[in-house]
Amino acid sequence: MNPALTVTKYRITSIDFLRGAIMIIMALDHVRDYLFFGSFYFDPLDLTKTSGILFFTRWITHFCAPIFLLLTGASAYLVGQRKTKKELSVYLFTRGLWLIFLELIVVNFGWNFNIAFPMFFFITLWALGVSMVVLSVLIYLPKKFILGLSLLIIFSHNLFDSVHIPGNGLIAFGWSLLHFQQVFTWHGELLLVGYPLIPLVAVMALGYCLGQVFSQSYSPERRRSMLLKLGFAAIALFIVIRFINIYGDPVPWTSQKNGFYTFLSFVNFNKYPPSLDYLLVTIGSALLFLGFTEKLQNGLVKVVSVYGRVPMFYYLIHIYVIHLIAIFASAFTPGQDWHIWFLKQPIWFTKDLKGYGFSLPVAYLVWIAIVAGLYPLCMRYDTYKQNNKGRWWLSYL
Repeated sequence: MNPALTVTKYRITSIDFLRGAIMIIMALDHVRDYLFFGSFYFDPLDLTKTSGILFFTRWITHFCAPIFLLLTGASAYLVGQRKTKKELSVYLFTRGLWLIFLELIVVNFGWNFNIAFPMFFFITLWALGVSMVVLSVLIYLPKKFILGLSLLIIFSHNLFDSVHIPGNGLIAFGWSLLHFQQVFTWHGELLLVGYPLIPLVAVMALGYCLGQVFSQSYSPERRRSMLLKLGFAAIALFIVIRFINIYGDPVPWTSQKNGFYTFLSFVNFNKYPPSLDYLLVTIGSALLFLGFTEKLQNGLVKVVSVYGRVPMFYYLIHIYVIHLIAIFASAFTPGQDWHIWFLKQPIWFTKDLKGYGFSLPVAYLVWIAIVAGLYPLCMRYDTYKQNNKGRWWLSYL
């Protein structure tokens, strides 16, 4: 019998806890997009217009996508401990294609509520799906090679920041999918490339290599020590590279009107595409979180981990809930037409939404209410998954 098939299945609580935490934080960004009045006027990271609390409301959500990719890679390694290499490859490939479908159809409709599909967003699940398809091939290579290739891509991709292909053609679109956020039009459809694939594909592959430290061959003490060392090293490297201000991010930090805003400029790294500085901070923070919560067991961990065990279920539902709340909020706002929420263009471009929205404290309250309201559903679905582990399709949701 293949030894890989005899490995006992177990869950890493710290991984579920971190995944749950970023899923909760992620919802804050989406609530802000759909309900906060300032979302339709200016970028919350614009230092000439933002406030500290608004800046960090947006900034903290930067951690979600790369950490989720990293943890997905680590989880893929652990799944591979009880599958053959071929079985793992098939699973990653098919689940990757499924995520791409969900992004372009189910999630896209959730963002826009327009059955005519006038636009397609290539964002979170798109990047996850393609990264899983690529990983389905990479796993056949030696782990040291995967690790080296991942680090090479992560550390060198900013060399291509100055490469831009103008126009609306196929070559420009292809380069955008790889490395440059841009909006395209094609036969009347609007195509928004939100998450360029480089270096996100490498982040998932890096997570696959990281997954080895969560195997049963590693003691908790050894794992914790390694995670903390790597996490602190990544943060320290970010500080050095960012301070030098020559490489690592396409937008250098600058002196601002006071020390606080200069600090905001220093940590205002680029997310689209993810810069080296951005990845050092987000991945480094994830490693520190995993290290510090290695043995943590309390009520908060148990509650948050529920979201981390059913991330796809939670992700799909929360988008529709937020959009429905926006419709109801608009219906009861004087001078607003709720029909505009059947969007024909991204909400950031929709001028008709000016005059709509709520204060940031209200947005926070709605966010808390949504997360709390979805907890019973997530708990029930998690229980169903635990009681029906033999149903293969559950691994795709």
